[in-house]
Amino acid sequence: MVDQKKIEQAVKLLLEGIGEDVTREGLIDTPNRVARMYGEICRGMDEDPSQHLSKTFAVQSNEIVLEKDITFYSTCEHHLMPFYGKVHIAYLPDGRVAGLSKLARTVEVYARRLQIQEQMTIQIAEAVMEHLKPQGVMVMVEAEHMCMTMRGVAKPGSRTVTTAARGCFREDEQLRRYFYEMVRLR
Repeated sequence: MVDQKKIEQAVKLLLEGIGEDVTREGLIDTPNRVARMYGEICRGMDEDPSQHLSKTFAVQSNEIVLEKDITFYSTCEHHLMPFYGKVHIAYLPDGRVAGLSKLARTVEVYARRLQIQEQMTIQIAEAVMEHLKPQGVMVMVEAEHMCMTMRGVAKPGSRTVTTAARGCFREDEQLRRYFYEMVRLR
């Protein structure tokens, strides 16, 4: 749960620390706005992905299900700067599937936390495995990190790609290749 008052105090200290006048017109309400913003962008801290993945439906065939280009926005826990991009999730059902929006909602649970991309990729894969119990899952995350593009090495447009494979996707190289081909289809 976000403590709005603590965030407001911290933002005032930050503004003073960089030499700003916290009483000037443009900054008077900034601590409150930032506190509300962090409540929104970190709301996944209080959410459980099982609430989205617990409702499943029976299916006759067990063919690959792919939800691709799920847009996300997250916050790097190292610099408190945004990273954003797309998530692609494929799984091979074992008799049950989730509603497609449930995969996107699961991405949101993990993206709306202070996070690193590598961990978020693994968390999504493990949540799908745990709650849907498929034969396997493959997750790919492609993201641009503002901590790399705005500061430090300052390389705008660079993307970081992470993957996590579980079950049959980990064991079967041909299945992984098929996943990559499906993701590339536009």
